[in-house]
Amino acid sequence: MGGSAVTHGDELLAARRVVVKVGSSSVSGENAGQIPELVASLAQLHAAGAQVILVSSGAIATGVPFLHLEERPDDLATQQAAAAVGQNILVNRYQRALTTHEIIAGQVLLTAHDIENPTHRDNARRAIERLLQLGILPIINENDTVATHEIRFGDNDRLAALVARLVDADRLVLLSDVDALYTAPPAMAGAERISEVAYGDPLAGIEIGESQSGWGTGGAATKVQAARLAADAGATVLLTETRLLAAVLGGSDHGTRFAARPA
Repeated sequence: MGGSAVTHGDELLAARRVVVKVGSSSVSGENAGQIPELVASLAQLHAAGAQVILVSSGAIATGVPFLHLEERPDDLATQQAAAAVGQNILVNRYQRALTTHEIIAGQVLLTAHDIENPTHRDNARRAIERLLQLGILPIINENDTVATHEIRFGDNDRLAALVARLVDADRLVLLSDVDALYTAPPAMAGAERISEVAYGDPLAGIEIGESQSGWGTGGAATKVQAARLAADAGATVLLTETRLLAAVLGGSDHGTRFAARPA
């Protein structure tokens, strides 16, 4: 965007409350080294005056190597064990990076039941609001250790959208290993980036794929569904690649922006 046009980064840095979601493949395995750069961007938002909430996947993927397993386990009990180990290590990595910016994290683990149950939902909202008031950066993940196949969110894109609704965020950023939404799968010839999605646009004729990663559970389809869910609640949504967030905050034009429902 040239001239005096407002960039995605300008919008984010002017936000009151931002929910940032990052996928497993962006913060685990060989990409665990991306955590300090991601945290630096969160700290930049924080310093600009935004209240920042991070919704982070990656507990199971982070825990698996410490259980000496070769790949993501299929059975629920081992997934839960991997999550228990991985969540501890993942939050520790975030806190180490946040400490260099003098920010303290607070861990919040939620299940689908917590969002659906009015009492649990109110308790979760109250806890998150209090953390934000105290200057703490909440790090939210699905509580994989107690969640069952039947009651899971299915992916953290949806969880992030529900959190954005829960705390009345004005911005949601969905980060993964895909830089934007395209008119067809990005590897296909002729696929073009969709830079802007108007509120209510059905995206007719757009071929939206599923997850390509061995770790994440959400593909482009889940991100679009999550973006619509948050936009419907009044949040502007940006979908882009984790490693591009710093460039976006610097004014570069990356990703796909979903306009919020008009006030």
